[in-house]
Amino acid sequence: MRRNWWKILCVLLLLYTFIGGFLVKLPYETAYLTSNLYETMRNFFFHVPMWFGQMILLFVSLVYAVINLSKNTIESDIKAQAFAQTGTIFGALGLLTGSIWAKHTWGSWWNNDPKQLGVAIAMMIYLAYFILRSAVTDIDKRARISAVYNVFAFFIYIPLIMILPRMVESLHPGGQGSEGNPGLSGSSLDPSLRVIFWPAVLGWTLLGTWITTLWIRIRKIEEKSY
Repeated sequence: MRRNWWKILCVLLLLYTFIGGFLVKLPYETAYLTSNLYETMRNFFFHVPMWFGQMILLFVSLVYAVINLSKNTIESDIKAQAFAQTGTIFGALGLLTGSIWAKHTWGSWWNNDPKQLGVAIAMMIYLAYFILRSAVTDIDKRARISAVYNVFAFFIYIPLIMILPRMVESLHPGGQGSEGNPGLSGSSLDPSLRVIFWPAVLGWTLLGTWITTLWIRIRKIEEKSY
């Protein structure tokens, strides 16, 4: 029971996110002053925390990739792959929820916005990581090559989703030429949203970690069966 406390916390935080996200009174006077988000703002508690969780999961995958390069252990390779796998799933969910939001705020599911394009390219880079792994049969060689690629993928991923979209005109909040959203920007995040948003980030991150532990168990069973 003591070992599973964080899983219980995960469930409670996600319940809090779902209930709070749908029941909270949205601060129209701040969050919608220069945007047309309206009730779709509730997607904020799902779409954005997923991306926060994804970045954390991919960063942990990077850490295990670096550990694998220095120690070359099967354990670190398994964990690097598992965290990258869950992070990629979160990325797909982030694209899906983002497309739904774009449909209601920008008028189309896909607008070729720099943020959308950057995320799509970043996800394809990580999909190539798994294709690369499946193409190499030697376990030690696969772990080594995958670790190098993992490091490369992460340091390409960050500029694609965090830096480049802010350097060009974008519909997405934060991009040049966007109307922005005073209710979404860092410290200016409205307090009524903040009390749900940050628990949501922790909840989604814990969920991703939980899913990853299951991937790791499956992978270890597969390794023992060989």
